[in-house]
Amino acid sequence: MGGTMDGTKQRRRGDTRQRIQDVALELFAKQGYEKTSLREIAERLDVTKAALYYHFKTKEEIIVSLFEDLTKPIEDLIGWGERQPQTLETKQEIIRRYSQTLSEVAPLFQFMQENQATVRELSIGEMFRHRTMGMRDIIIDPDADLVDQTRCISALFTMHAGMFVLRDVEGDPEDKRRAILEVAIDLVTQAHTGSRKA
Repeated sequence: MGGTMDGTKQRRRGDTRQRIQDVALELFAKQGYEKTSLREIAERLDVTKAALYYHFKTKEEIIVSLFEDLTKPIEDLIGWGERQPQTLETKQEIIRRYSQTLSEVAPLFQFMQENQATVRELSIGEMFRHRTMGMRDIIIDPDADLVDQTRCISALFTMHAGMFVLRDVEGDPEDKRRAILEVAIDLVTQAHTGSRKA
């Protein structure tokens, strides 16, 4: 019976942590990181500040934990990609998986886009750059010429920018994601085959 109670407590604790992250991200995205206080987050959750402090002492701890939790699949993808042969099929699969991962963490990327100055000051800015460089390294052929390397980097930025540029365009979000993915895959394919337009 004690084991069940502990398991239940553990789940509840995990749920509370996730609820704090979700509410904080919603408030950060809506009114900005700087203008959101821990007190507001606690009030929105209907918990005391002490209960919030049990999980997170600062807003930075919340956003860093969100970033680490939500971008763990990107780290996993980089690890997977490093173990694969550098074939066109591998690169295309990496881009497909990255696209899916980005769509699942869209609120975090929206926060990062709208709070760029804050992101630069927080440790997540450096973590994001590190993960982006990891993605770059597994899709770029280091022996490719500069144009083809630029195509690969452009594929990544197409996916990042596309999430925001197309956000206000009419249409189904999944259709927009597929359109962005198609452009990114085209860029990686061109880079891999070394094709040029005269």
